[in-house]
Amino acid sequence: MYLFIRTCFLLLLLHTLAAGAAGRTERKNVLFIMADDLRTSLGCYDDSVVKSPNIDQLASKSHVFLNAYAQQAVCAPSRISMLTSRRPDTTRLYDFNSYWRVHSGNYTTLPQYFKSKGYFTMSVGKVFHPGIASNHTDDYPYSWSIPAYHPASYRFEKEKMCRGEDGKLHINLLCAVNVTEQPGGTLPDLESTDEAVRLLKSRANSHDPFFLAVGFHKPHIPFRIPQEYLSLYPLDKMTLAPDPDVPKLLPPVAYNPWMDVRKREDVQKLNISFPYGPIPKDFQLRIRQHYYAAVSYVDSQVGRLLSALDELQLTNSTVVVFTSDHGWSLGEHGEWAKYSNFDVTTRVPLIFFVPGVTTNCNQWKTSAFPFIDVFSQSDHSFSNDKVVRNMVELVDVFPTVSHLAGLSAPQHCPEVSFQKELCTEGHNRASTFRFREGRRDEEGVAFSQYPRPADTPQVNVSDVHAGELYMLEDDPSQDNNTYNSIFSDSDHTVVMKKMASLPPTVRLQMRMKLQLCYLTAGMKTSGGKA
Repeated sequence: MYLFIRTCFLLLLLHTLAAGAAGRTERKNVLFIMADDLRTSLGCYDDSVVKSPNIDQLASKSHVFLNAYAQQAVCAPSRISMLTSRRPDTTRLYDFNSYWRVHSGNYTTLPQYFKSKGYFTMSVGKVFHPGIASNHTDDYPYSWSIPAYHPASYRFEKEKMCRGEDGKLHINLLCAVNVTEQPGGTLPDLESTDEAVRLLKSRANSHDPFFLAVGFHKPHIPFRIPQEYLSLYPLDKMTLAPDPDVPKLLPPVAYNPWMDVRKREDVQKLNISFPYGPIPKDFQLRIRQHYYAAVSYVDSQVGRLLSALDELQLTNSTVVVFTSDHGWSLGEHGEWAKYSNFDVTTRVPLIFFVPGVTTNCNQWKTSAFPFIDVFSQSDHSFSNDKVVRNMVELVDVFPTVSHLAGLSAPQHCPEVSFQKELCTEGHNRASTFRFREGRRDEEGVAFSQYPRPADTPQVNVSDVHAGELYMLEDDPSQDNNTYNSIFSDSDHTVVMKKMASLPPTVRLQMRMKLQLCYLTAGMKTSGGKA
């Protein structure tokens, strides 16, 4: 297991053997939007390249968490962790191969909780990870009032749909297409948006509140997107990652060779050396171009959803949540994948719109979220003082959105909680909606983890193979591993003895936090804190 803990000043990784803001007088609807593999490449997160006017418009009227982290940078484990508010070590899901209700515990999900409170719950697209990880039903009927919707065109995602330079169809990484030439003349996220709008219309006049979750498939690979979005990002304007090389002191166990990218036909033609590459620079630029184009494509679908909410006069009664399951490396550290614990893969957007709380509904002249056509108005100036810079986690989403919608937030789980159906291993962040953020929380931490190859994922925190320590004040890109230059073997031995003396009921993330404190006791950063 590859363990990772970060504070506002530094970040520690160890590699072990792996085999209330609003008054709750009225229940609000919830529109829960999740992208797939979307890092914080959005205008509202200070990305100067991307064109994301609709999401930026949402963020301008919302509460924006600037430093939100996924608990694992893999789809199924992250989604199950967020939707149950349990960490991967509780769900026992580190891959795609088990159903948590059978494998670990009958934990209540976010939509299931809303359903139990009288909400009509609906799922469109990729919300739970499909397959055995959600019992081949997207956890229906536990989580949803009706069977989950999946776009019919998604079945072509892994087939030869990408026309190459030879005029033939291939299974490529880069797959910008003419939508009219695709089966059915559509793409998965276009279909999902259509269905989500249809469901919103069906609930517009209902007396019962709804919880609608919409999961977009992009910017997940392959980049099978409408080809016109590439025009937003001319290749001569694209740049390489600022730190494209594998860090010299990166432990081999911390590197992932991005096999899912390598198996694509257009990448295979490049004959890239294994495991470190690198990919030719001209192809790197094209990958980055396609990723950003995929983000703008998703942004347009978000804009369609939000404008429909306006047109149906549902905005004033609906909490909107926008997030992602995890990020994706675009060449940073020589990586082209998720599958790591660097910030580019674990840090995600997290945006909450709460009518009457994050914005004054009376200030809207016509509508809150008019659709912005990215091709005619690609830039939207993000302006918002309702931002939170302190670290939060995706396990915080369940209790926070419950509170904001008018329900009671689940209580925090006891130390031993494997059999408890309803509780949270996160924190209710609704209190941060009351006031502007003050000082930095120097004790705040975020915990992410990633399993290393084995027949079955295992956790053995006593068998440490390597360590990483990044001083984020001076090294925000996490390129300089200082672990071995700061800590001696004797320091490590002493800490391991202290850790071994802890009671077995102490959670893994608490062990990591204590380990970080032990190892860095007395250290000073440029900010003057250990």
